[in-house]
Amino acid sequence: MNPQKSYKTTFFLLLILLVVFFFLNISLGSVSIPFKDVFSSFFDDAVNKEPWRTIVINYRLPKAITAILVGAGLSISGLLMQTLFRNPLAGPFVLGISSGASLGVAILILGASLIGGISAFETSSFSMAIAASLGAFLVLSAVLIAANKVRNTMSILIIGLMFGSITSAIISVLAYFSSAEQLQQFIFWGFGSLGNLSWNELKIFGFIFILGVSLLIFIIKPLNSMLLGENYAKSMGVNIKKTRNIVLIITSILTGVITAFSGPIAFVGLAVPHLTKLIFNTSNHKILLPAVTIVGAILMLVADMIAQLPTSEYTLPINAITSLFGAPIVIWLLIRKRKIFI
Repeated sequence: MNPQKSYKTTFFLLLILLVVFFFLNISLGSVSIPFKDVFSSFFDDAVNKEPWRTIVINYRLPKAITAILVGAGLSISGLLMQTLFRNPLAGPFVLGISSGASLGVAILILGASLIGGISAFETSSFSMAIAASLGAFLVLSAVLIAANKVRNTMSILIIGLMFGSITSAIISVLAYFSSAEQLQQFIFWGFGSLGNLSWNELKIFGFIFILGVSLLIFIIKPLNSMLLGENYAKSMGVNIKKTRNIVLIITSILTGVITAFSGPIAFVGLAVPHLTKLIFNTSNHKILLPAVTIVGAILMLVADMIAQLPTSEYTLPINAITSLFGAPIVIWLLIRKRKIFI
């Protein structure tokens, strides 16, 4: 069988699954909406119940698009980190960017007791996104400065973990002096959410996401060389420092914007690259980068459907779903396959 033909078939099947789960995600929820009315809402045709149009256009469609962006961004970031550090346990949060975003939100919410209180307006979803972005940017700046001071890539991994530990310690101190209401608000943000974005916020999210992904065109070839080690990549003419910085910037942009708008979402960035490698049986980044984008989007759509508990008024934390349902599947696949491409 021609491997290229096999990839085309697999990509085609995955794209079909993505479209199917996209419309299922929009259709299912506390109120089940028939596919016919979902399509009618898109094209401004008559629907059986007019409130369904509002639900589809103003809530479920932005949520489904957010799920696709979150799943794709975390999966791309996870693949880049695992390639850069040549470590199957590396994920998009190892640089401490997510911890920096969490620190920004913690200062906004938990720091209120130390700076005299913050109004409800100031702790809106948009202000929390700005605070998270600033926190992520500060940690990114520190990581990039450190990356230019050290030669060993593994040192950057350790530095990122240390930044994560520092921010976690600061958050713990803030939590100690916070009220129960502030702690509850911060904990709820930490659960992760896909359904809190307005169309204006989603436009900002999408623009930053596209900006980060567009930088991938500069590093696709070097990534394959780096799989065999930095010395081999240098012998192939790869500029290690430049490639490393671009990888760090892309991961930071994607992880930072996702954490800012959707909260810290676990498991996806770590697991999807492994799942994709098992499906495609390759370590070629020209195949893996678009593949993890699609697989990550599908996984997040499915996780969101489960979290919505269709026909129920309750919604489970998206973080709990991605870990509870995803981790056992990955463990089973890895035991069954017994090989990871790194």
